[in-house]
Amino acid sequence: MSRDFQVTIRVGKSGITDTLVSEIESQLQKRSLVKIKLNRGLFERKDISEVWSHLAERTHSVLVLARGNVGVLWR
Repeated sequence: MSRDFQVTIRVGKSGITDTLVSEIESQLQKRSLVKIKLNRGLFERKDISEVWSHLAERTHSVLVLARGNVGVLWR
């Protein structure tokens, strides 16, 4: 299912900012599913699962899919 919809949030060189978190929350209110892509090289491979957990916690959502640098949050 997550392949059927496009990435709506990209985490770039600025990283995880309050503005980014606000945008994710706004999109979750509108659609309930948000697909996020982390730019390659932004985080160490071993830290990516912590990044997804952090984003889910900050946005009061649930991580339903994490594959490499792409994740899907649901609320």
